[in-house]
Amino acid sequence: MFSTNDFIPNKYTQSIENGSFQWSSPSNIALVKYWGKKDKQIPANPSVSFTLSNCKTITTLAFAKKPISSALPVEDSDFSFDLLFEGQSKEDFKPKIQQFFERISVYLPFLKEYHFTIDTKNTFPHSSGIASSASGMAALAMNLMSLEKTLNPTMTEDYFFQKASFLARLGSGSACRSIKGKVVVWGNHNTISGSSDLFGVEFPNTIHENFNNFQDTILLVDKGEKQVSSSLGHNLMNGHPFAERRFDQAHENLDKLIAIFENGNLEDFIKVVESEALTLHAMMMCSMPYFILMKPNTLEIINAIWKFRNATKTPVCFTLDAGANVHVLYPHNVKEKVLQFIKDELVGYCQNAQYICDQIGSGSIAL
Repeated sequence: MFSTNDFIPNKYTQSIENGSFQWSSPSNIALVKYWGKKDKQIPANPSVSFTLSNCKTITTLAFAKKPISSALPVEDSDFSFDLLFEGQSKEDFKPKIQQFFERISVYLPFLKEYHFTIDTKNTFPHSSGIASSASGMAALAMNLMSLEKTLNPTMTEDYFFQKASFLARLGSGSACRSIKGKVVVWGNHNTISGSSDLFGVEFPNTIHENFNNFQDTILLVDKGEKQVSSSLGHNLMNGHPFAERRFDQAHENLDKLIAIFENGNLEDFIKVVESEALTLHAMMMCSMPYFILMKPNTLEIINAIWKFRNATKTPVCFTLDAGANVHVLYPHNVKEKVLQFIKDELVGYCQNAQYICDQIGSGSIAL
């Protein structure tokens, strides 16, 4: 297990003038929610997520060595990069990348030596509650680690992936859960071996076959920009009247999920996951300032899922991120039945009748 200092390299053994890499990184959907953080992107409570498959960011990183200037030492020069989103220049994304580079420069000392062209695209709507910052920062971190591995070819695979998760976290906390693994834990938890506040780790315990190829159909209730940024939302937990009890609850629910993943009890899974989703939104509704991120159609969908589940005994449930869209979770063996229910009863609540069919994936992929 690596510490922060382990991610500061001593010296590179190779050099490269220019080149490019391309990685695909998925979004993820938290089952136990991370809400609230400390300095340097440290989570206030542990979280666990399903890594998705189809909702992903594909990022190409091209790089070229900057000309050597005697006027300015490399360490005093500026970061140099262009940013394209879906083929178009995206100036309003650049401050976030600049901040990310500033945070990680001590861990990637080559950053100021190159000019980068970052060309990125999503397979899903940006800023609509499907964790685009998570997949985007994960994909960028993977590309940067590919460059570092070129400079240090003896790097181990474990180091490569843990440092990628560590770096991604510094761009967007939940991005550390999009690097590797079907089920990922981020945050120290006493009963999960190897868990860390610094990076995400693959869930190390037994996972019952009921969760193999678990499905996530994302109902796009509102594809617009989120009303509240995740950073602002996390900050509202500072001084929140129910914060400490919420953090304890997250630990308790993670303990429950450890047992549920082993025994495959879908009824208990549903209770934990739906409670976590509603608690996340409850924290926002009773913060100061307060927000309601659900839309009327979000509630219509939730009530329809409850009615369908009670009537048919089908193990289907919902979860939410910090937005209006609804993730419908269910095992693969009821896929046909649930999709028919979605088409018959839920699509009408989606913006332009749009939804995305997804499932558990396995993490970032080099392209």
